[in-house]
Amino acid sequence: MALIELKNVSKSYGSGPETTPVLEGIDLSVAEGEFLVVLGFSGSGKTTLVNLMAGLEMPTEGEVLFRGAPVTGPGPERGVIFQSYALMPWLTVEGNVLLALDAVFPQMPKAERVRKAAHYISMVGLSHAATRRPAELSGGMRQRVNVARALAMEPDLLLLDEPLSALDALTRANLGDEILRIWEAERRTCVLITNDVDEALLLGDRIVTLTPEGTLGETFPVPLPRPRERETVNHDPAFRRLRAEVTKYLMAIGMDARGGNRRTLPAVLPAHERGKRPVREHARNRIEERYLEFSRVGKVYPTPKGPLTVVENFDLKVRKGEFISLIGHSGCGKSTVLSMAAGLSEISTGGIVLDGREVVGAGPDRAVVFQSPSLFPWLTARENVAIGVDKVYPSASRAERMEVVEYHLEKVGLADAMDRFPGEMSNGMRQRVGIARAFALGPRLLLLDEPFGMLDSLTRWELQEVLMEVWERTRVTTICVTHDVDEAVLLADRVVMMTNGPGATIGRIARIDLPRPRTRRALLEHPDYDAYRQEVLDFLAEHERGRTPSKEAVKAMAAE
Repeated sequence: MALIELKNVSKSYGSGPETTPVLEGIDLSVAEGEFLVVLGFSGSGKTTLVNLMAGLEMPTEGEVLFRGAPVTGPGPERGVIFQSYALMPWLTVEGNVLLALDAVFPQMPKAERVRKAAHYISMVGLSHAATRRPAELSGGMRQRVNVARALAMEPDLLLLDEPLSALDALTRANLGDEILRIWEAERRTCVLITNDVDEALLLGDRIVTLTPEGTLGETFPVPLPRPRERETVNHDPAFRRLRAEVTKYLMAIGMDARGGNRRTLPAVLPAHERGKRPVREHARNRIEERYLEFSRVGKVYPTPKGPLTVVENFDLKVRKGEFISLIGHSGCGKSTVLSMAAGLSEISTGGIVLDGREVVGAGPDRAVVFQSPSLFPWLTARENVAIGVDKVYPSASRAERMEVVEYHLEKVGLADAMDRFPGEMSNGMRQRVGIARAFALGPRLLLLDEPFGMLDSLTRWELQEVLMEVWERTRVTTICVTHDVDEAVLLADRVVMMTNGPGATIGRIARIDLPRPRTRRALLEHPDYDAYRQEVLDFLAEHERGRTPSKEAVKAMAAE
């Protein structure tokens, strides 16, 4: 008999003409001891599905059964770990775990509850922080408290609603490994909600997909042997085949259709490109080979304990039209390098030269797309893009400037949303506006600071395709800071890998010799794609364990 079962379950909100269906006709059973992963796009009803299993919501139609009995509300046999931490800020780590134990096991002697809390706090690696309060913990540590609290209730079913999505890549990987280790030790039934294909394959026995319409899609058994090591599984042909199969299926059911571009870009030049002096062929070739040059660049911040060197001896030459991905663990100075190139942060040592001129301060020749798109909330998408275009194209007519604005908004798939305000858009749509605005400025250098970091994995795929399509037309010199290995390889001509800080520098450079124009679907089938991916993964794994290359190796690789 299934531990939990959904029979023809549908869920909608509202009534009459205002009814909004979320889930429809869900038939799903989870066996005792199974690790089931539910994979789908944002808005496909994944969280609603968890809430129905937890008894936090009731179905509009159908029924949810736990051990054959109808679920009528929440119960201690079903523990839930949400995306947000939901900890009591005035309680310590121990106090937050004990709070759950007091509610679930009121008859248990206090000494036994304290022992049980200590056991699960130790299991998630927080014994050293048991007396700290949430404000004294990192995001990953706070989520570990959530895991310990849920486990301490000893539920028969553990429901994990995107528990890792708000964390940086390294913390996410470490906590994912922690959850897997705990599951293998205790073999509790788990249902994980995620939008990350790698996470699903590393953790699950079976993957079920949800379509954007809220119905069940294809099911993928995961026959990969356990234990699955994150650092070695990429070498497994079965893993790679299944990863490609799941990815292609999700792309087929979920990619938003984008209307074709109906406009022609007017022949106008931005102000920073007008009146440029012609140079001789030899000089132009030299400039284009070293179009952007970082020369022994360093960044030092004053602190009460003395100067802190964040970046040191960052040496890199970038060709005109090259796309560079900059990757490394959190705190390695990636965004600091980008900020110095943008002129938003003062350079402490060395210098940066762009198109033959030293970078001093910010300028319209460098466009930046941040993790949060920073739109003016009182302006429409059209007006948010136009505010920069009007400054950068002062000699163009109003009609020409509007053509520039609308061309780029159409290119990123916002032809029907130009007059929406940011508050009326999803995160993905707002980031599209940010991308359109950056390209519309016709910059010499495009700087992307984790532009898709706040988006779910599947929306990120779509916007990566948008970015590649628009970049193919302009071939603007680009640096993209990312923590996503697939994103780094997919986008770049070269992936520049940074060592850990403080004193971070270039540790390795990988040249990505994959054909352009690129699409995720095509690269998944390319025989060299996984080798490039593994090279970056190996570097990150080395530095996760604290190893750094020799100074001679760093110097040789930076000179490539």
